[in-house]
Amino acid sequence: MSKKIVQETTIPTEKTFQIKLPLLWLAVAVFGLYFASINFDFTELDDSIFIKELSFYNEDMTNLVTSFQRGVFHPTNDTYYRPIFLDAMILNYHYNEMDIAGYHWVNLLLHLGCVLLLFKLFRKLGIETLPSFLLTLLFAIHPVLSQAVVWIPGRNDTLMTIFLLPYFIYSLDYAESGKIKSLVLATFFLVCGFFTKETALISPAALWLLLIFIKEMKWLDKKMLVQYAAWIGGAILYFIVRSQATLQHNKLNPAQIFHDCFRRLPLLIQYIGKIILPFNLNVFPILEDTVYYYGIAAIVILVAIIFLAKNKNIKTILAGFGVFLVFLVPVLFVPNSLNEQTFEHRLYLPIIGILIVLSQTALFKNNWKPMQLTAVVVGICAVFSVINFRHQQNFKDAFTFWSSAAENSPHSAYALMMYAARIKDDKPKQYEFVHKAYALNPNEKYLNYYYGLMMQEKDSMKEAELHFLKEQKVSDYYECDFYLARCDFNKKDFPTAAKHLERYLTRDSLNPQANNNLMLLYITELKNKQKAQEQILRMKYRGIQVPPNMEQQANAMP
Repeated sequence: MSKKIVQETTIPTEKTFQIKLPLLWLAVAVFGLYFASINFDFTELDDSIFIKELSFYNEDMTNLVTSFQRGVFHPTNDTYYRPIFLDAMILNYHYNEMDIAGYHWVNLLLHLGCVLLLFKLFRKLGIETLPSFLLTLLFAIHPVLSQAVVWIPGRNDTLMTIFLLPYFIYSLDYAESGKIKSLVLATFFLVCGFFTKETALISPAALWLLLIFIKEMKWLDKKMLVQYAAWIGGAILYFIVRSQATLQHNKLNPAQIFHDCFRRLPLLIQYIGKIILPFNLNVFPILEDTVYYYGIAAIVILVAIIFLAKNKNIKTILAGFGVFLVFLVPVLFVPNSLNEQTFEHRLYLPIIGILIVLSQTALFKNNWKPMQLTAVVVGICAVFSVINFRHQQNFKDAFTFWSSAAENSPHSAYALMMYAARIKDDKPKQYEFVHKAYALNPNEKYLNYYYGLMMQEKDSMKEAELHFLKEQKVSDYYECDFYLARCDFNKKDFPTAAKHLERYLTRDSLNPQANNNLMLLYITELKNKQKAQEQILRMKYRGIQVPPNMEQQANAMP
């Protein structure tokens, strides 16, 4: 059976031509393309949260266990449960603290690991060395995957992939050999994938396609039944552990979810376009601002090269498309209220399905000699590498990232808002983008905070206060308390101003200005000696300098 499969899924090669040390060349391609990203700064899209804002959490190594009991962004008020990602950030922080270069190194090495494992998977599927190498090279340098590598939070997809690829490899080995060791290792990596990202829960469906259509296993074969049991057992373990976490389980409207899924179906066309013709990449894409003509052209090209292929294996093609669709299903079911972005890093696993399809197209199934095939694919990779390198530059710092996002996603209130927040030297332009964002979605998270700042700068304190209060209802963003204290101070409502500063300092205790302002309120306005002295002691404990004259004034209070 396996010999028949190898013949159907490979192309003939010349004995005189082969790629020597293919893994080394793949490593050279990865490092050569992505090495410059080591010097990239924060994009201020989640990376600053996981590295800066959660630094207190990352400092404590015991949180490697706590990560399995909480959400990603917040211990309780969170939808995402991804403990292994949190643990990866803890370990990264242990070695690099807030030096972002160390985090970029880890992202690069994770991508390299995935590349090497993918090559091994292709060989395990019966694809010969040369086409396996060329398909893996396409994966290694593909522009649509650059977000997963150069954007720090994109590592969640590379982490999941680095667990799921060994799951596939060892599962295929178990199906062939029946070795218990392979089954145990496959189950271990599968469970690790579960705790990395929810998408991994449906990865056994992708494996099933590979086993049934490519390896021609019987779906009720004893070895298949054992793998089903391992999948179910791993899933039960995952849900038991997850049920003990402190997350608040959001009640989502099923009707709305299916409505959003139907609305997102055109995303399949857009994603295929970005894989075959990656010319309209975006750091912060949304469905509305992504064109369809690249996708339509890509589908036409894909159909044509499948039709023109010689000796193609239809089952392998079906398996490839199946893998692509299986890993995209979770993206389709993401509610718009939770996340409307159509990020490209989500293609990190699905693209493997398209690469399997490509192995059965005219690109590989033709009369070309191996050297000619290599020249063609390497030429495509060279073009893709240039596109990738240029696209990478959009991630080099926050201003570049958000200016690109605002330009390419003009209907995203969040992108316009974040770009406006980084325009420092052109207030009219900054206000223009804040107004545009507000017109698109007045309830966008953080938007009322920025609108409030704009109103304060215009001395419209009453209107600023209304926006800060609204933001607290939308997101409870802690910075609102700092500026609400300023509004209350302006109204001479000193007790309320003090309450806002007290609440602010429970979330940012080391802010010198907030600490000084609260101390001054206690001393000069509220005349509260006990609270003034307590605040001075807190400031000293936190390493914040207390002016000697203010301490003397507090001690001299009646």
